[in-house]
Amino acid sequence: MKKLRTAIIGCGKVGHFHARALAKLEHSEFVAVSSSSLERAQTFARQYGDGVRAFDNVEAMIDAAQVDVVCICTPHPQHAPVAVAALQRGCHVLIEKPLASSLEDCDAILSCAQTHGRTVGVVCQRRFYPSAQRIRDAIDAGKIGRPAIGNVVMLGWRDRAYYESDPWRGSWKGEGGGVLVNQAPHQLDLLLWYMGEIDEVYGVWKNVNHDYIEVEDTAAAIVKFRSGAIANLLVSNAQNPALYGKVHVHGENGASVGVQTDGGAMFIAGVSGIAEPPFNDVWTVRGEEHLLDEWKHADAEAFAAPDALYRYHELQIDDFLTAVANGTRPLIDGLDGRRTVELFTAIYRSTQRNAAIRFPL
Repeated sequence: MKKLRTAIIGCGKVGHFHARALAKLEHSEFVAVSSSSLERAQTFARQYGDGVRAFDNVEAMIDAAQVDVVCICTPHPQHAPVAVAALQRGCHVLIEKPLASSLEDCDAILSCAQTHGRTVGVVCQRRFYPSAQRIRDAIDAGKIGRPAIGNVVMLGWRDRAYYESDPWRGSWKGEGGGVLVNQAPHQLDLLLWYMGEIDEVYGVWKNVNHDYIEVEDTAAAIVKFRSGAIANLLVSNAQNPALYGKVHVHGENGASVGVQTDGGAMFIAGVSGIAEPPFNDVWTVRGEEHLLDEWKHADAEAFAAPDALYRYHELQIDDFLTAVANGTRPLIDGLDGRRTVELFTAIYRSTQRNAAIRFPL
């Protein structure tokens, strides 16, 4: 199979996760990187061999390096302009979460992709955790009946040093939001993957103990789904030390399944590792309760491998490249990414209006 010529836009911390994958995957020929700073792009490119060229202009990079696929690793509000530029030049686009920080930007990306017949994906690598996939498999197999109740709890921590580590963090203009936009999309994506389409949301956001940032560090919401299911969510960066991130689904037959996606200090790309391996923390499917300890042991062993920090980015990037090569849908596409943005946008609007927000937005 012909290799896809791949490139990265945005040479920050998470860009190295993409670069490591693009440099080794069989469908990828990693050829270029682009940054607003040519010097930064050159420093980044040198770490991945002489075949990787550096640019400070997206269009020039795509044209000169004949790029087929780009991974976008810029701050959130910058996703749409560079994604549209890449799509217009014929590239397929994989974007770090969230798809964008506004629905308008999401729709600009998706409309451009449709016009040019290109594929858009969004990085939510926690879907590739075995513990997260077991829940989806159990739902598909009917083991819990119809999902009836969902729950997301993410109680994390971000300190002043984190917000000062990049100039765009902690502001509406630079980041597009707080915990809902940056940390919670992984858990929100899982909730939507398990529960389906939303009918209505009532939500609130607060800044509990980060008075040096503009955006929220905490948000809560009640979600009604079109299926008749309900869910609640509480996400926060205000617990020191960080506790955990969990997603649970309770079925109409009384069975419950769940995953702790994060434990202890939350993972920060390029700064910290994964403190605790993800695992299924709840599983009451009749006849399978005894499997929890077996799965937890197996998942912990997998995360003990040297490449565990990068593996799930690599799996998602490989899934995206394979989908592009075969003309199929990746596991997480642009519409999935828009659904997450629609959810956190509804929480912001609900707080502003003190009212429930009906879907679609």
